[in-house]
Amino acid sequence: MSGLIRFGISLDKGLSERFDELIRRRAYTNRSEAIRDLIRQDLVEQEWLHGSEVAGAITLIYNHHKRELLNKITDIQHDFQNVIISAQHIHLDHHNCLEIIAVKGNPAEVQKLASKLKAVKGVKHSTLSMSTTGKALT
Repeated sequence: MSGLIRFGISLDKGLSERFDELIRRRAYTNRSEAIRDLIRQDLVEQEWLHGSEVAGAITLIYNHHKRELLNKITDIQHDFQNVIISAQHIHLDHHNCLEIIAVKGNPAEVQKLASKLKAVKGVKHSTLSMSTTGKALT
């Protein structure tokens, strides 16, 4: 058990019951693992607010027939090559494409890239999935 600490917490009965239901729905084996995940999630969010290096993915759905859209998306990616580590283009159907852009770097730069891509006329949907490089969670 080296490296682990134990501590107790007090919860309102109703909150405890709701937490236990969440644990069952998410298939956690115990409360400890669920609490560890909640703590990790908050630490990752803090990394995105105050950290110097983060990782994540930007996904875009767009109509590739839209005039100049692909050129605009490519131009923006070239402007942010310092945070883009990979990009994958997938044809969903005759009209729609999915672009997945893996990113790593300064959180503000990554969010700026995601915002610029989302604002391009013809982008139907865009998400930024924030994660961590893992360094702060060891």
